[in-house]
Amino acid sequence: MRSMMIRFTAPYAVALSIVAAPLWAQPADDAKVDALLNALGMPQMIEIMREEGLAYGEVLAVDMLPGGTSDQWAKAVSAIYDTETMYEEVRGAFGEAIAGDDIDAMLAFFTSEPGAKIVGLEVSARRALLDDAVEEASKENAAIAMMDQTPRYLMVQEFVEVNDLIEANVVGALNASYAFYTGLIDGGAMPAGVTAESALQDVWTQEPEVRNDTTEWVYSFLMMAYQPLSDEELQAYIAFSRSEAGQDMGDALFVAFDGMFDDVSRGLGLASSRFMISQEL
Repeated sequence: MRSMMIRFTAPYAVALSIVAAPLWAQPADDAKVDALLNALGMPQMIEIMREEGLAYGEVLAVDMLPGGTSDQWAKAVSAIYDTETMYEEVRGAFGEAIAGDDIDAMLAFFTSEPGAKIVGLEVSARRALLDDAVEEASKENAAIAMMDQTPRYLMVQEFVEVNDLIEANVVGALNASYAFYTGLIDGGAMPAGVTAESALQDVWTQEPEVRNDTTEWVYSFLMMAYQPLSDEELQAYIAFSRSEAGQDMGDALFVAFDGMFDDVSRGLGLASSRFMISQEL
C-alpha cells in the first residue's frame, strides 16, 4: 500500500464501521478548520481515496483470501472506506493538531486564485491516476524529467524537499504496513510464531522497496499535477510551504492522515483474518 502524501497524496483509510468513532479535542475554531479543509479539496480527495481503497480491496482479496473476492468481502471493504468516517477522523485529528497555529495565513493562501488553482490541479491529477494507463504514463514522464534534470523537475524536487514528502510518506507507509500485520495477528490469521516484534522486523525489510515506490509515485503525481502551473505560481507554493504556517499545516495533515491510514490498515487486517479463517473452515 502507498502512503498518503502531504495533505492528500496516496492509499488507505479508516477502521471498520463497528469501531466507535474517536473523541478528539475540540480545535480552536471549528468554522476555520472546516473552511480550510474545504479549500484544500478534502471532501473530493477522500472520495477519490475511497475509490482507490475499493480497488485495493479487490487486489487484497486475490492475494490473501483462499476464495478470492466475494459480495461479503466487498461490503466489508466498503464499510472500511466509509467517506463520512474517513473525513471525520481526518477533521478531528487535523483540528486538534492545528489548534493555535496561524489558520488565517493558510486560508489566505488556499482561498487565493493561485491556491485554488493548485488544489484543483491536485484533485484532478489524483482522480486521473485512478486509470492505470494514466499512472504508468505519468511515471514514465516523471522518470524522463528526472533523468534530464529539467527546470520543472528541479522546482518540484525543491517542493518535495521543503515538505519532506518522501521521508514522511515512507514512515507513514511502514506504520500502515505494521498496522495491517497487527490486524492479522489480532484476528488470529497468522501462525503462532508470528509476533508483533517479528512483524515489525519484517516491515523494516520492506523499507528500500517502499522508499523507491514512494519516490516514483510522489514525483509522477506532482509532475503531472503541477505541469499547468507557471514557474511563478509553483514558486509561490514553495514559498508558502517554507513559511511557518505552511510547515505547521503540512505537519498537521500528516498526523491526521497517518492516524487514519493506520486505522484502515488494521481494519483491513482484521477483516482479512476473519475471511481467511471462515473460508478455511
